Amino acid sequence: MSVDPMAYEAQFFGFTPQTCLLRVYIAFQDYLFEMMLVVESVILKKLNGTPDGGVGPAQVRKGTEKFLLFMKEHLDKLFGRMEEVLLQLVLNIPKNVLLPEDRAHQQYPYSQEQFQALQEEVRELQQRCRAEAAAGQALRAELEEQAALSAELEKVLQWFDGLENICREHGTGSIKESFAFLTQNSRRLQEVLKDVEKKSKNIKRHDQLL
Repeated sequence: MSVDPMAYEAQFFGFTPQTCLLRVYIAFQDYLFEMMLVVESVILKKLNGTPDGGVGPAQVRKGTEKFLLFMKEHLDKLFGRMEEVLLQLVLNIPKNVLLPEDRAHQQYPYSQEQFQALQEEVRELQQRCRAEAAAGQALRAELEEQAALSAELEKVLQWFDGLENICREHGTGSIKESFAFLTQNSRRLQEVLKDVEKKSKNIKRHDQLL
């Protein structure tokens, strides 16, 4: 069998020519073995019909094997010649023939250096796309966070609006005035609380002295 890989032919046919010829050879060989078995069975039947029976099955099998070896040697020689013809004239693509899927290489030829530069450019573009995708994801997360904060701020503003309406209904003026009033009352309450605690301590001391 030929040792030429014939990769271009394999690209066109979908199989290597050597594989095709090997299967044809195996088919011929299997057919030859089957025929020898048929011939042997016919010879044995003919011998069983003879009165003397001088030739036994072992001798027939030996003769069949010799004849099979002789036929196989001739088959190998003939198939070797047929293989050369088929590989050169039938299963061979001439050097000047270009397959349709490879015409783009002819129209846009690239050297090895240009191809490597193109691959490097593709890698850089892929890295940029990944970086832009990551930045887009981070931006979407930030927008979602801003939307959540905006919703919380809207709730706070609605609460202040409700509080201001309550203040107006009770005649306390604006929220600023209401907070000032609450702060002033809180300070007064703290002073009263301190005064009460001071008086309570004085009473406890007076009780202890008694």
